Amino acid sequence: QVQLVESGGGLVQPGGSLRLSCVASGNIFSFSLMGWYRRAPGKQRESVATITRFEGSTNYADSVKGRFTISRDNAKNTVYLQMNSLKPEDTAVYYCNYVPYSGGASTWGQGTQVTVSS
Repeated sequence: QVQLVESGGGLVQPGGSLRLSCVASGNIFSFSLMGWYRRAPGKQRESVATITRFEGSTNYADSVKGRFTISRDNAKNTVYLQMNSLKPEDTAVYYCNYVPYSGGASTWGQGTQVTVSS
């Protein structure tokens, strides 16, 4: 079983930056995918960025390319999302996700609120 704990959300002005962290604990497989998703008010949850734990291969939503960077520190079992040039439309609850390639259950964190407003 895997547990995920996110942190780093908050209120920031447009153009500002935030860094989200997701610490994973439990039975974490090397061959797995971790990612950040978000749900804005009145909208469905969407993928923001994903990273493979072993190779470090990344994938981004078009809306965040060039502004957000996902990274991982396997020694700390932590995934980060560096968010720069934030826009009001980035306002959402951001969730961390873990999926093992073995076909085991997907795990979600509790979410962290990001609000971009002047």
